[in-house]
Amino acid sequence: MSYIVTSPVSRAELEASANARWNGVIEVRPQLSSAVELQRRLLARVITLKERIEAGRLPRLSLPAKYLAAKLNRGVPVLAGEPIPLPITLLAAALVDLCGDLAEGGAGETAEHIRQAIEAGNLDAGSLLTASLSRDQNAIRTGATHRGLAADLVWLVAELTVGPFAFILQRTLLSDAAERPARAAPDGQAALTAALAAWDRGYCPACGSWPAMAEAVAGHRVLRCSFCSAGWELPRYACIYCGEDGDPFVTAAPDEERKDRRVEVCSGCGGYLKTVDTFVLSPFPLLSIADLETMDLDMAAMEHGYQRPVLKEFSTKR
Repeated sequence: MSYIVTSPVSRAELEASANARWNGVIEVRPQLSSAVELQRRLLARVITLKERIEAGRLPRLSLPAKYLAAKLNRGVPVLAGEPIPLPITLLAAALVDLCGDLAEGGAGETAEHIRQAIEAGNLDAGSLLTASLSRDQNAIRTGATHRGLAADLVWLVAELTVGPFAFILQRTLLSDAAERPARAAPDGQAALTAALAAWDRGYCPACGSWPAMAEAVAGHRVLRCSFCSAGWELPRYACIYCGEDGDPFVTAAPDEERKDRRVEVCSGCGGYLKTVDTFVLSPFPLLSIADLETMDLDMAAMEHGYQRPVLKEFSTKR
């Protein structure tokens, strides 16, 4: 099955796992202590935000399973192009708080300017968060640049804020279809189950983002979405960006003594993907810790000229 459902984890379990992993990062790379402390603050706020969203009412979505299956069969992620209402009041407050965390954690005046722009209404929180859910990098970059704000930081803080909502949406829309055999499902749900099982794209079937990395569990290479934390497995081993599986596509371990940590690189398209062997998939939102743990793999790939491509744009017309 392509789409992988991660098991729910309690807050206590999340915090225990996160602390163990952060301690491991600091032990190996003490120079990342400041980054770890900032991530502690950010993830604590993200986890609290996720709990508050779950405790409230999710929007009623008019997205029939058969309709979602048809989108997936065309290569269009289920959330792409959908006018999904967000809990703006709740998210906007978290957005401002996260700006404050980033300002105190090292982003300084750059993050403070974003916070001030939001509070003054110069940067509309609702429009920003909606663009983030829609994965509209161009709109966010253009709006930030027009206001003299750091576009990459605006993108990051919006993504941190909307991520919990996107995670809950993808689980709500897809987990039942992924866990139920197609033959045991109603017609529409069976179509969605089959479409998920047939998904063979390198971008997320839920939101369309590229994966932050791949986590290899028991021989299964599971791609993990950088935004909504969805997991999916491709039917063949190839470049996730262009599909190359010949000589231009190479997997290598930068550290010969750590072959459990690898980088997939493709000279055909210039993209790269980090791959790490693990016993269990990282639960939301701990994938960002796995990303931090593997920063050296990013550096190794980028030093050789590889990079992550920009997000894809999708046409939702039939």
